[in-house]
Amino acid sequence: MTIDAAKIGVVGLGVISKIYLETLQRLENTRVVAVSDLLPDRAMAVAAEHPGVRAASVEEIYSDPGIDLILNLTIPAAHASVARSAIAAGKHVYGEKPLAVDTVDAKEILSMADKAGLKVGCAPDTVLGTGVQTARATLDAGGIGVPFAATAFMTSSGPERWHPDPEFYYQPGGGPLLDMGPYYLTALITLLGPVRRVVGMASTPESTRTIGSGPRAGTIFPVGVATHVTGVLEHTNGALSTLVLSFGVWAGQLPRIEIYGAEGSISVPDPNTFEGTVSVFRPDDPQWIVVQPSGGYPGSNRGYGVADMVQAITDGTPHRASGDLAYHVLDIMESLLAAAETGTSVEVMSTCERPAAVPLSPPPV
Repeated sequence: MTIDAAKIGVVGLGVISKIYLETLQRLENTRVVAVSDLLPDRAMAVAAEHPGVRAASVEEIYSDPGIDLILNLTIPAAHASVARSAIAAGKHVYGEKPLAVDTVDAKEILSMADKAGLKVGCAPDTVLGTGVQTARATLDAGGIGVPFAATAFMTSSGPERWHPDPEFYYQPGGGPLLDMGPYYLTALITLLGPVRRVVGMASTPESTRTIGSGPRAGTIFPVGVATHVTGVLEHTNGALSTLVLSFGVWAGQLPRIEIYGAEGSISVPDPNTFEGTVSVFRPDDPQWIVVQPSGGYPGSNRGYGVADMVQAITDGTPHRASGDLAYHVLDIMESLLAAAETGTSVEVMSTCERPAAVPLSPPPV
């Protein structure tokens, strides 16, 4: 199937949808034509802000033969059902992370798409920006020799301080691992390749949380997931990555991601952003040196993964923010929690191809 400017229907219009809509409406090979939400008034308000976009029911978006791709921006618990419905309707689907709340549902999504000859994509696409891709280009050029280890840290006190409806972050499919883990794990796989084995531990220091902003400020709700997770990942190439993800840390001065090689180190910017400073340290020049952007899409934002997938559909090539990659990330996260529960190392049963590097280039068209 060839798509010039893919016509996109958006399902779910929460906070993140604003950025996607702005990005997709300015890229040449994507065009949002319809939006839907459980709250029809929200869909009508969003449509009114974007010329050429109409409000529709979810069923109308699925059944519209003019829509090529469904952008699934619902809460994690609904990711699988929306993806299955989109595929059953003959649509490609790109969704927010995680691909599903468990690998059983995720495997079904990929199986359905494969049988139907359709593409599945999944956030995060932050790794397509100049931050991670410049680090990737430096690493691939031998800038620090053979990499043997990495660290990845995401520590915060939790999203309830700023999000008006944060409960879903603390339900299955959420927590620091499944909410923020995909950014860090996708970056580590992009840099070092897939993971074959993990060890891990997890805890839930607080059984309840309190909403800190918005009309429901002061509301107390239960926590149903681990809120502090730490682990070690053994990559297929032998490198070891140490991971800490927490919604329980009030302040910290840890780096985001660092890669360590036989001939130096690379400091990688926040993988929840598209840009940022990449620095390299080598023993022959003992100071951190800033690396100028040498890979990725400059000025990118959420939605570039959709455009990259549309270009892949047109070209008949693999896309970078793929369902296979998202499935492997989800499998790693499930394996970490299983390792924490059993106190043993756990083999990661899936694998994926290391996504193709993005040369320093304009957006996909």
